[in-house]
Amino acid sequence: MENREDLNSILPFLPLLLRSSSLYWPPRVVEALKAMSEGPSHSRVDSGEVLWQAISDMRRSLSLSTRLLSPSAPKGYAFLFDEVSNLIHGRESKRWFDEFIPALARLLLQLPYLLEMHFREADDVVGGVKTGLRLLEPQQAGVVLLSQELIGALLACAFFCLFPVSNRSAKDLPVINFDHLFASLYESYSESHESKILCIMHYFERVCSCMPTGTVSFERKILPAECHNSSTTAPDADFWSKSDISLCAFKVHSSGLIEDQPDNALEVDFANKYLGGGALNRGCVQEEIRFMINPELIAGMLFLPRMDDNEAIEIVGAERFSCYTGYASSFRFTGDYIDKKTMDPFKRRRTRIVAIDALCAPKMRHFKDICLLREINKALCGFLIHRKSWQHQSLFIDKGESEMQLDSNDKDAGLLHTETSTSHGTPLNDVETNREKHASNFVRDVEGSDCLDHEDVGVATGNWGCGVFGGDPELKAMIQWLAASQAQRPFISYYTFGAEALENLDQVTKWILSHDWTVGDLWNMVLEYSAQRLCKQTNLGFFSWLLPSLDTTNEATWPS
Repeated sequence: MENREDLNSILPFLPLLLRSSSLYWPPRVVEALKAMSEGPSHSRVDSGEVLWQAISDMRRSLSLSTRLLSPSAPKGYAFLFDEVSNLIHGRESKRWFDEFIPALARLLLQLPYLLEMHFREADDVVGGVKTGLRLLEPQQAGVVLLSQELIGALLACAFFCLFPVSNRSAKDLPVINFDHLFASLYESYSESHESKILCIMHYFERVCSCMPTGTVSFERKILPAECHNSSTTAPDADFWSKSDISLCAFKVHSSGLIEDQPDNALEVDFANKYLGGGALNRGCVQEEIRFMINPELIAGMLFLPRMDDNEAIEIVGAERFSCYTGYASSFRFTGDYIDKKTMDPFKRRRTRIVAIDALCAPKMRHFKDICLLREINKALCGFLIHRKSWQHQSLFIDKGESEMQLDSNDKDAGLLHTETSTSHGTPLNDVETNREKHASNFVRDVEGSDCLDHEDVGVATGNWGCGVFGGDPELKAMIQWLAASQAQRPFISYYTFGAEALENLDQVTKWILSHDWTVGDLWNMVLEYSAQRLCKQTNLGFFSWLLPSLDTTNEATWPS
């Protein structure tokens, strides 16, 4: 087995065993999966109750306790397949046990082979860049490239709840098994939660009927900083205040959805710091809905721990399978979706999704400089085109500071695009004190991965962190605009979702652009406004404060 280091990092989180450099299922699990693969006449798995018993038996064969799973999961699976409800009619339930459960069992039997093939080929995809499945821990920049078939097998494993559970919290990993998803169906039934499960089931029906042949990449992106910890902010306020980069074009959409944008733009996932948020539990807002209609995103929850303040996660190539209407409690699955996005040279759909987590319930703290910096740098990390950022290092650090920052340990300096390694995977532990040598070495590695790199496309976003997280929509719109401009994105497409606070967004952005403001100009105005809010010198929203002619009575409605 090649890529031993990568395999060793992920093996504790997989249900497979390793012997003589080969991955395998224990014999009793193979026996159970083979029986299920031949249908209920061989396995007797013909109901949700019996399915859960089979799941429990397989977990015991893997020395995994079911006590660590949700206690309501058995009732959830039974409710899904056995109850007379609007969720699955009897005929559809029978089809699942006759066709789809056997197909998923066959896919799981292929998991050891799919993983071995993956590790054998991972380092040959792009010269000098590791793409193998591994744990990408916080402050470990890197990319993992998975086939859609392997993702399907991993999600089948999650459906059967076969992933180990006990060691995930220690590594700050989100849940990956589907036990809580199905348990919530029983514990607090709602039509929106029913629709989440219908999306997942529809995905499995599609891949079992015709397995897609593309790939999906998952990248942990890190913003450079002198020292990396949860309180780090870089660049600093002075950097933003002095930025002379022009503001990019700003397109306002009062209707429509980010995922339907027509420009191949980078689409923002209003994320939880734990990727996926409540997707596999009771959550049903922007991030969770995206993970339901593009279920391949869930695979990243297996190996991507929580994000630090200077990190973002970008996923390229995830296919969309479902249509829907509504949001939160009104979310409804409405049927099949045929994804017509074109493929790049690595067989990834040109769907680029970046997960960035906003501050939760900041209230008045949001106006403090440190919080504004945290938000703008988080957005910058997500929006950066990393190849470009290393060709123009002044995006991050002043020349007078560059020697000091580049003399720090390479690993802790947060290299942006991929791990600092040679083409043979050897860590670059020797510190490069020469700035030009350091930069050219890294640009060399990145140039070898141009096709995996990010294209110069715009950003499609909306009210990031303004729903359940309680952020201010006017400030968040400006912060994302600043970050997209500093990242040299050509435009930002902003979907307001009908937010009343943003009814003047188009007018304000056009006024700012007509005055040729730079990033520094707008940032300094945001700082001045925020200082006045903190000192209670104004209670206006940012737009009315900036342009009193808009509406002098428009006071901020955000909680104070």
